[in-house]
Parts: sequence; structure tokens; C-alpha cells
Amino acid sequence: MSRTLHSVKFLFMGPLILAFLFVINLMTSPGHWWVQWAALGIGIAWVLSLLRVIRALIVAGGLAALGAYFLNRSR
Repeated sequence: MSRTLHSVKFLFMGPLILAFLFVINLMTSPGHWWVQWAALGIGIAWVLSLLRVIRALIVAGGLAALGAYFLNRSR
């Protein structure tokens, strides 16, 4: 559960960190784009976080549907 919450937080923080690094790159060395390597690493981590959150949503939805099925079946 904790890892999923950290993943949700990273879905919002990752792009903000990347934008901050982009601004630093523009201010310090506009001819050399080192930020692309940070974007690659953050992008990979962001996609993995997104997949973890999607998996948690699917599991939670499946459990809710299963609970609704058993609740309606017992009536």
C-alpha cells in the first residue's frame, strides 16, 4: 500500500522535478542538453509508477465488484 501511495505522489512530482532540471539546464548550459539523460531515467520511473497505480486500481475495482457480487447473491 505504501509503495502505491509513493507511486501516486511520484506521478505528480516527477514532471515537476524534470521541469526544474530543464530550467536549470537552460540557465547553466543552453548548448549542452544533459537534461535528456535525467528525462530518460525519470521517464522510465514514471511509467513504472503509472503501471503500479493502474494495477492497484484494477485490483481494487475487482475486489469491489467481487464484494458487490457476493452481497447481491446473498439477497
